Amino acid sequence: MNAGGNPFDTPQIRAEFPFTQAVDVWPGVRRITAPNPGLMTGPGTNTYLVGSRQVLVIDPACDAPAHLDAIKRAADGAITAVLVTHAHPDHAPGARDLARHCGVPVYGSGIALAGVNTPGFSPDRVLADGDILPSDTGPLRALRTPGHAADHICYLLETQRLMFAGDHLMDGSTVVIAPPDGDMAAYLASLRRLQQEPIERIAPGHGRLMEGAQATLQQVIDHRLAREASILAALREEVGRSIPDLVAELYAAVPRVLHGLAELSVYAHLIKLAAEGRAQGNGRAALWRRRAQGSAQ
Repeated sequence: MNAGGNPFDTPQIRAEFPFTQAVDVWPGVRRITAPNPGLMTGPGTNTYLVGSRQVLVIDPACDAPAHLDAIKRAADGAITAVLVTHAHPDHAPGARDLARHCGVPVYGSGIALAGVNTPGFSPDRVLADGDILPSDTGPLRALRTPGHAADHICYLLETQRLMFAGDHLMDGSTVVIAPPDGDMAAYLASLRRLQQEPIERIAPGHGRLMEGAQATLQQVIDHRLAREASILAALREEVGRSIPDLVAELYAAVPRVLHGLAELSVYAHLIKLAAEGRAQGNGRAALWRRRAQGSAQ
């Protein structure tokens, strides 16, 4: 581990995800890694440049001047729009400054987040599901994918069957679903929706390009449903259990430093189970019980 204690900031990872350098990841697609590595961001947030003469920038990430300068340098004056997958503070802060400097609009969802967000951020233009944005690499189609956040949008480069996934899918780990903006039922529905799209590979917001997109989508769905089943099995009808208690049992093999994040996802599962009439409880601090079959809701 490096001197700063960050496992995502080592010489090996820095060589693969260099800050301020554009790396070709697919024909007509470049990645610049933002200098914000950490537990939630891995080696850093991926900013993608789609096209060379008509460039769409996806997730400018942080507002560090060196990062924004690297984007402008790589695009060489050809940026036509700035796109944001969602308004979390590791994806959206650089969007406004970059767009202002280039004289182009910021596109995004327009749904205001109630929890973690980028203060003051809002897009200039709201994208509807299916909206198309042109680049010289090919058109990008907006896919509204709520779940990780209520405002989340993925972008599909249809001619390449390549999807820019933001935080909907991540290389090497599952994403956190944190209420109130994270919604497990919506997340699973969005994953199933993406199974109907012509996607072969995924460019995630953090980490490496992922091949075998359809297999990945099914694996994530299966993992989430298995976790949900284990939560339901751990609940009792007669005695309530706290979320920290459930996490201590179900995530015993996971380092304790990650238990706080696990609590958020367990809470999201419990909200979904309650909406389906299979669990009962009210709030993250509540004691949760399994609802008896046939009981009044």
